[in-house]
Amino acid sequence: MSLNSKIFKSVDVIPKKYWDSVNCCTNIYYSPEFLKSFEVANTDIEFNYIFILKDEEAVAFANTQILTIGVETITQNIRMSSKIRSVVNNMFCNNQIKVLFCGNVFLSGEYGTFLKDGEPKVETFNAIAKVVKQLSKATKRLNAIFVKDFENESLHITDHLKSYDYAAMQVEPNMIITLKPEWHSFEDYKSALKSKYRVKANKTDSKSKKLKAKLFTKEDIKTHKDELQALYQNTISNADFNAQVLNLDTYKNLKESFGEKFIVKGYFLNEKLVGFLSAMQNETNLDAHFIGIDYANNKEFAIYPRILNDYLRLGIETKSSQINLGRTASEIKSTLGAQPKALICYCKHKRYLPNQILKPFIKNVKIKSFKQHSVFK
Repeated sequence: MSLNSKIFKSVDVIPKKYWDSVNCCTNIYYSPEFLKSFEVANTDIEFNYIFILKDEEAVAFANTQILTIGVETITQNIRMSSKIRSVVNNMFCNNQIKVLFCGNVFLSGEYGTFLKDGEPKVETFNAIAKVVKQLSKATKRLNAIFVKDFENESLHITDHLKSYDYAAMQVEPNMIITLKPEWHSFEDYKSALKSKYRVKANKTDSKSKKLKAKLFTKEDIKTHKDELQALYQNTISNADFNAQVLNLDTYKNLKESFGEKFIVKGYFLNEKLVGFLSAMQNETNLDAHFIGIDYANNKEFAIYPRILNDYLRLGIETKSSQINLGRTASEIKSTLGAQPKALICYCKHKRYLPNQILKPFIKNVKIKSFKQHSVFK
């Protein structure tokens, strides 16, 4: 099977026939409107869009992003001895490193590659891997390549990256709540909980009563953009891992393109914005995106627990089949009924010798453990 490739630097120059041929746009995260929303708002990132062609017909798609991050951002959330951490940090000169990500750094899940139905998966995925290799060779001062995120069902395809000298690494799981069709309201959901967790949900709503919640329009996002950005950056500074700061002009673009499917909800205390959630309805799923929290008021007014309760409410209101609460804070998400869905990433150093030193460390990475709660009767 003879496969070729095309790389585009902007969504705007991609021929419509490629999107039609691959047939990936029913999933919002592969649609040109979604990708362009990020591209135009985040100009410090180099975006590339890869199409694999068979007889000039597109049979696969991948998106990559090249950006610079601090090496400590990566190592701080990995369980390793201080000695090993020091070795890894020194390998990258304790400095910022330039990384090529295959996948969207702002999403958690399998949204970096798409293989057309009916095509041989392994051969097509290998073709993507070869193009990523070409991109890495052509990128000056690149340190590492990171291919993200794959569920267990895909590993028989993606493990072929090991033949390209990648090492597989487990990362924090997505936390997924499966909604039952008989839940028509938040009260229905709570009635399915064990008493301890129902009390917790009620306590959250009681503590957060003084918060005034509002669904944001595009104009609201514009009006409160600086406050949203500050709350978001406040939150990611408390996170274990964040590769890149999102410019929340992206949200204005997403709201314009997707209307009610893209949700931003603000929380006000005495007329001051103290928190927000964002989410996307993607096919039958509701996916949590970034949040923002004023930590000075979080404990007293239960801003974060209220946001989690409201994700449940939104999922039920939109008749979603499941809610993806994303990574991080896995234990508290499990107290709402979320179950972990494992994710694997692949990474390598661009240069051969440092990569041989790095691979054993990557293979032995252990994610932070958490207590999984059993919340339903």
